[in-house]
Amino acid sequence: MKLVPLMKIHVLVASPFDIGDTTHGKRLVANITGGAFEGRRLTGTVCSSGADWIVIDSENLGHIDVRIVLQTNDGAYIYVHYTGFLEYNEKFVTAALSGGETKIGDSYFLSQLRFETGAEKYKWLNRVLGVGEGRVYPGGIEYQVYEQAHD
Repeated sequence: MKLVPLMKIHVLVASPFDIGDTTHGKRLVANITGGAFEGRRLTGTVCSSGADWIVIDSENLGHIDVRIVLQTNDGAYIYVHYTGFLEYNEKFVTAALSGGETKIGDSYFLSQLRFETGAEKYKWLNRVLGVGEGRVYPGGIEYQVYEQAHD
């Protein structure tokens, strides 16, 4: 298996709703307000629909569950669902609260992505298993996304 660069996604995120400590952990819900994505085979914007439903466990590990819609520059819509882990360490928390940024690897921040679309030009995405690594940047999150492919 190899990882092939697919795209960078910049997701703008609103301040989260703090649902509180639940039976599963501290629950936060952060609405997605926009953004952009760019890659060799697809480019466009992140629609202001969707959210990140996060549960932070007792070890400060965030379990992310994100659903967003991408719109390509040629008008196609792509539904994206991804789950993963985000370590709420000092670097992440400081950057998130101050409007700063982190670098890839400053925090354990990895995700698995699945795509759905009916657009003929992008139907190849329906068979893509993506993996991503994330970081904080002012106002949002940036992901470097890779496609898992055979060697």
